[in-house]
Amino acid sequence: MKHQDVLRYQNRLAWLSSIALLCGSAFSSWVKAQDIELPRIDIVGREQNASSKIPGTVDVIDQKRMEELQPQSLQDVLRTVPGVNIRGDEGGFGAIPNIGIRGLNPSRSSKVLLLEDGAPIQPSLFISNASYYSPPVERIGGIEVLKGASGLQYGPSNIGGVINYLTKTPSQGFKLTGKVGNYGYRLAEIEAGGKSSTNGAIGGINLIQSESSGYQGNGFKMYDILMKGGIEVAQNQWLSVKYTHYDNNINTSYVGLRPTQYINRTKDNPAPNDRFITQRNAVDINHSLEIDSDTKINTLLYWSKLSRDYWRQSIVKRTQDATIFKACNVGADCLVGRNREFQMLGLDSRINHAYKALGIANEAEFGVRLHTESQINQLVSSKTLAYSGRVSLHEENKANSIALYGQNRFLLTENFALIPGVRVESYNQTRSNVITGKSGSAKNVEIIPQIGATWQLIPQAQAYGSIYKGFAPAQLATAIDDKGVDQQLAPERSTNMELGLRGRSGAFSYDSAIFSMNFSNQIVNQSLAAGISKANGGKSLHQGAEASLGYEVGHGWAINANATYIPVAKFVGTNSLGRDGNRIPYTPKLTSNLGVSYEKNGFNTLVSLNYVSNQYADSANTVAPNAIGTLGEVPAFTTVNWSANYAINKDWKVFGVINNVFDKRYISSRSPDGIFAGAPLNFQAGMSYQFN
Repeated sequence: MKHQDVLRYQNRLAWLSSIALLCGSAFSSWVKAQDIELPRIDIVGREQNASSKIPGTVDVIDQKRMEELQPQSLQDVLRTVPGVNIRGDEGGFGAIPNIGIRGLNPSRSSKVLLLEDGAPIQPSLFISNASYYSPPVERIGGIEVLKGASGLQYGPSNIGGVINYLTKTPSQGFKLTGKVGNYGYRLAEIEAGGKSSTNGAIGGINLIQSESSGYQGNGFKMYDILMKGGIEVAQNQWLSVKYTHYDNNINTSYVGLRPTQYINRTKDNPAPNDRFITQRNAVDINHSLEIDSDTKINTLLYWSKLSRDYWRQSIVKRTQDATIFKACNVGADCLVGRNREFQMLGLDSRINHAYKALGIANEAEFGVRLHTESQINQLVSSKTLAYSGRVSLHEENKANSIALYGQNRFLLTENFALIPGVRVESYNQTRSNVITGKSGSAKNVEIIPQIGATWQLIPQAQAYGSIYKGFAPAQLATAIDDKGVDQQLAPERSTNMELGLRGRSGAFSYDSAIFSMNFSNQIVNQSLAAGISKANGGKSLHQGAEASLGYEVGHGWAINANATYIPVAKFVGTNSLGRDGNRIPYTPKLTSNLGVSYEKNGFNTLVSLNYVSNQYADSANTVAPNAIGTLGEVPAFTTVNWSANYAINKDWKVFGVINNVFDKRYISSRSPDGIFAGAPLNFQAGMSYQFN
């Protein structure tokens, strides 16, 4: 690390610490008040038995469960959720998420809608929804995962499902947390918060700095700020504001290991001069109004700005032994920055109203979302390793959308509810090349219907099911070519069906579902006749089942297990996506998780096992590895983690985790370019102290 970077990093640490100390002093003067829940848009809901109203599979991970897991990233938590498949990311620390649900390709999480407190966190929804950012797990207090028809309430690209990260609500006092681990891992976290009994105000701040040298020389330095607060502006009316700032510099790349490097367990970075630099600022403003006990209005105003500079050294040659890069400082371009800046602004407002009509109870929800986004897309060529240079491509792109949503829950009997709904999304996209002057636009209107039902068979068992249309808009670079020609593409659509059974009986809890996703018009390449290079027409079929089971054995012992089996995840018909009958890349037939936990007298420990069956790295389903490691089967693997927590007293806690206990060597991915090895045995240990 350069001397200037060290000084900048130290200055940031001192600055953040000063802010935290000032906030801590201010909050310490506040008095303790009753617990307050700041307004936000939840996808499941906070009331008891909220999930029983949803005609789809629901998984909610609370803060206690997350602390029990001691995860290094949010992807470590999502690995324990049935139906979710995580492809190893290039950084190895979860900062670049690749999340797939129910057999959908996890590449850049593009078929999953990612939210934080109800606001979208993908860089954009209609220009490029590939994920380049994931919140630090330390400031997240819970995760909601929703699969099924109700996901249509929250936006496009939710074919697989919706994941909502819930940030921690500020708590009373001042808390310090520190963690260390192998591979130079260090983390410092400061939390400060308080509540007022005089004006109903609540506020807090969370500061995180972490770094690691990386198990593959792919180190990172990250810092994150969360400021959150709210006030009761009138009786039954709340206003809250949240600001987040995230900064991460990762020494990572598209380039993975070559076969010889993987076999020899090299610890060197295969692309030492590549950098993935991300900065994100976001503001959420939430307003909630309870008109009466039957009518509530929630409104969210969200804004975010994300810059992503991806510097990659040009490749001359790939061999079995190594990647040969173009030399720098010799008078020729050697480094290219694929640098992008995104901004999003949106207003999401919804009203919930309970009423009686036609002799039955009803619950209606209506919503509107206004959304606008922009992108600056540049290619920057450099002759040196200075990470700056000549702009060779400059695009300024925009998209706007208006969405209306309506749903009604008809409680036809005391135990049976029918839930129809519809979403209408109108959007337009504009692509402009600043250098050539070429520009073009595309417009679409999509109507997305759904119908679901829940049936309480007995107090211990509920059946649920839904049929709905999945919807993913063509992203801008696909919808409009670089000459400004509208490719006349409809959104990608699928017909999705789900049928499940969930409940609890004594010490047992369970949830199981069968599902089907039938794509009829995915986007494929075609001939260049008439200037059209893309078309709808790709077909694929995904069918499977998932099940989870929890059992409280007694005397502090508990078992949690789940499995997802997807025998069908195939292309239908032969086109540029793949050959008829071939399996979708990175869709294992079987994933499963088993956790055995013990808790007593402030101590808890968890041993968890994660299994992922073999996968294909390409649509041709190539089995034999090629010479440079980009093709070939990704073999099945099993990893075991062990975590423990101990509360010495109500304020002082110690904790630790060992990931990949048996140091299993496995391939997590062959994409984008080479072998990405799964994380070897690694550990973190730490402590926290709460000052009240």
